[in-house]
Amino acid sequence: MGKVEDGKPYRWGRLHAAVQVLEGLAEGRTGLGLPSERKKTTSTPRNNFVILLRDMGLQLLAAREKGGDHARAAAAVVGDITELIAPEPMYGKGLNPKEIAAFHEGYEHQMGLYREKWEKLVL
Repeated sequence: MGKVEDGKPYRWGRLHAAVQVLEGLAEGRTGLGLPSERKKTTSTPRNNFVILLRDMGLQLLAAREKGGDHARAAAAVVGDITELIAPEPMYGKGLNPKEIAAFHEGYEHQMGLYREKWEKLVL
């Protein structure tokens, strides 16, 4: 059996964190740990990411226009997002409890990386 870090739900949790951080950088928030309402569910990963990624271009532009650390962080986060979207189908069905736990682990892992890298931007 593989490690939880190798699974799709773990990677989707990491992707979710990256998308959330980009949204926060675009809005100029410093408290990025609180998910917006539409990000609280893991019921249909593909459907949620379709909604979240629709805004990515405008969020990138807004964060880059802020300049400085926001701009540098946004560029790095977008790079992460492109790496975290695997070149394979993402299913739209709900996650089981084990997958939800892996999703949350991946989310916390990615948020930890961002907190370490940009302590003042990501609380």
